[in-house]
Amino acid sequence: MSKIGDWDLEPQGSHVWRVGPEVGQLPALAREVKEAGGQLVALWGSDDRHLDAGYAIHAAFMTAVGLVWATCAVSAETPAYPDLAVIFPQADRMQRATFDLLGIKAEGAADQRKWLRHNAWNADEFPLRKDYNAVAPRASALAAVDGYPFIRVDGDGVHEIPVGPVHAGTIEPGHFRFSIIGDRVLKLEQRLGYTHKGTEKRFEGMDPDVGAKLAGRVSGDSHSAFAWAYCMAVEAAAGAQVPERALWLRALFLEMERVANHLGDLGYMGNDVALAFALNQFWKLKEEWLRLSAKMFGHRYLFDCIAPGGVAVDLGDDGYDLNRMAHRLDDEVAGLKHVYDEHATLQDRFSNTGICKPSLAAKLGLTGLAGRASAQAWDARVQFPQAPYDRLDVNMATQRRGDCLARAEVRFAELHESLRLIRDILKRMPAGPIRVALPAITEVREGLGWVEGWRGEVVVAVRIGADGKLDRVHPHDPSWQNWPLLEVGILGNIVPDFPLINKSFNLSYSGQDL
Repeated sequence: MSKIGDWDLEPQGSHVWRVGPEVGQLPALAREVKEAGGQLVALWGSDDRHLDAGYAIHAAFMTAVGLVWATCAVSAETPAYPDLAVIFPQADRMQRATFDLLGIKAEGAADQRKWLRHNAWNADEFPLRKDYNAVAPRASALAAVDGYPFIRVDGDGVHEIPVGPVHAGTIEPGHFRFSIIGDRVLKLEQRLGYTHKGTEKRFEGMDPDVGAKLAGRVSGDSHSAFAWAYCMAVEAAAGAQVPERALWLRALFLEMERVANHLGDLGYMGNDVALAFALNQFWKLKEEWLRLSAKMFGHRYLFDCIAPGGVAVDLGDDGYDLNRMAHRLDDEVAGLKHVYDEHATLQDRFSNTGICKPSLAAKLGLTGLAGRASAQAWDARVQFPQAPYDRLDVNMATQRRGDCLARAEVRFAELHESLRLIRDILKRMPAGPIRVALPAITEVREGLGWVEGWRGEVVVAVRIGADGKLDRVHPHDPSWQNWPLLEVGILGNIVPDFPLINKSFNLSYSGQDL
């Protein structure tokens, strides 16, 4: 039995623990986590009234023993809980979204502005409540003026530049409000929520097998991470034992996903400093990688390869083509890194641009790849390895500079490491079945899964009803924690550097606009 302070932790699976404090004790639990060097990973709510309860607030904390899932009952009459943003600033937007969707209020929070309410539903409606009528007309909401209260910067010579929410190209929508003097950025404020699709509501009543397809589409460039975390949660709830070969194939898919995204981002970062050669070379490699993925597993981005109980596709010919390409990419990426290292203009633009200092990164909860570039040494594959990572000996890449150059260096290191891991996985792939049927569920069951995706920790919490259908699913993308750090990283930089800084993080819009 493990403990945090005075709270006993109940094991819920590999490196996952459960605790149920009183709602008034939640800040004390959060402080215990923070004082021990942990972080808040996710915060969400649930409507439990149909289970003869009220509401509940949930929080997932990264701690020395793994991921601690705290659940606190909240009154149905006055659904509220104490503010956590004063302890973990990354809780701010999660709290605001929880109110928008469920009407559960963070009492004492400094920022009570809406987050997801773009006049899609009326002020007294909360779409994740079980009694919400999704088909009712909402003329009053649609007629209202949005009137989002951006924070203004006043002073002589201060100007505002509104960018978005519609952008050039195929980038997802998001609004960026710059306050500047000349071309120097004094403040950036983001307004997201434009890709809200009702994803969490859509999960309700789904069969768990179908839910895996939706989970993988929460953020398409992290399909394998979300699908695996979702399936892990469903399997924990059902008490299913996944075949060993399926676990190794899941790790293969996850590392292939990491390679594809790092190739694309390194190309885009070069392009943002006018090195079109980099974009052409990296995207040529990415296209070859995606075509091989489609040839081997039926989809360029490996959609629907991971399923509850295992995987839906198997590896043919022992992965000869994949192994050969992994060796070739290793050499070609090393050559391109030499170009980056020796290119004076690129080094000048990357270096000291978009800095997130380690101390601030720790205070604000910067996570994943961007966090490791600011000395936040968290990688679930290393500290809390799920099978088969407990047998793969992953090398974690970190930097201390916290600038665009550091984020590029981490990408290069992780790209080489993923290619090594892919070769190792192919060499050690066990034989055997790739999927098992899930046991029937006849009572309410819950589970949580978490996977180190290419951006950072992907967490999915699942509740399955007594009818075997999904009752509540919350998928969490690490972009929730990292978007606010982009507002910090741009300060003092010039406006033309924003595309580079933004791409060096490459955060998901739809991943946190559920």
